[in-house]
Amino acid sequence: MRFKVTPTTLPEVLILESEIFGDARGCFFESYNDRAFREATGCEPAFVQDNHSRSACGVLRGLHYQIKQAQGKLIRVVCGRVFDVAVDLRRSSPNFGRWAGVELSGDSPQRMLWIPPGFAHGFVALSESADFLYKATDFYAPEHERSVLWNDPAIGIEWPSLQGLDEPLLSVKDRAGAQLKDAEVYA
Repeated sequence: MRFKVTPTTLPEVLILESEIFGDARGCFFESYNDRAFREATGCEPAFVQDNHSRSACGVLRGLHYQIKQAQGKLIRVVCGRVFDVAVDLRRSSPNFGRWAGVELSGDSPQRMLWIPPGFAHGFVALSESADFLYKATDFYAPEHERSVLWNDPAIGIEWPSLQGLDEPLLSVKDRAGAQLKDAEVYA
């Protein structure tokens, strides 16, 4: 098994696609293979937690990160469509405050996004419903969780239009996210 790797506008954030085998009956692919992942990315993550999120159309989750116990995430969508975003929060990075966005879809479940530790992450559901799966390299630690405001003009994420909604559907926590200039970030 091999992953096809496509870099995004942030060099460490990668689109990975596994080979898919299909015929009239359906399809098969390896959704994760540790050896192939390591060979394709040069990264050696130890995934410790799998998460599954379901969101209705227009739900925006993010931009989340953990300031301690930073998580790398390998993300894919198995049903529906999302626009997925990573923001570089490493102050020492030449890409600090920049973002990359990728559409992920259940129509191409073999297409995944690797977001290493040091990045904020968010997504918006573009379909009636979206099932979003991700592997994480560290455990969820709510005491270390932070949120950057999804529409901070200093970042300038170009979110897609949301089928008649003026604004995405946000949690109280996400509505109260910090602006990048005030956020606790990585060194």
